[in-house]
Amino acid sequence: MIHSPPSTSGNHLECLTRKVFRVDRRDIAYFRFTLESYAGMAMVTTLDPGPALVAVLIAPGCEDTVLEVVEALRQEEGLAIDAEKEIHNINKLL
Repeated sequence: MIHSPPSTSGNHLECLTRKVFRVDRRDIAYFRFTLESYAGMAMVTTLDPGPALVAVLIAPGCEDTVLEVVEALRQEEGLAIDAEKEIHNINKLL
């Protein structure tokens, strides 16, 4: 029996919280791998490599944990991370 992928006709991205951060370009990969290592909590994409803007798409209920990880990356790892803005309805930007 062949299973088809879940329908994307209803946009499930509406339930995600999107946070935009400015991260030192040299740290984007480390930032991405660290956040995405928490399976199912967040996805990271680079919006603009010039100013090193990255978007973090956060699963519902995981916002506090993701922000704690970001803060730990700042405090414990010394990454230069600045929050740009928070957008709850990412459909307007995708």
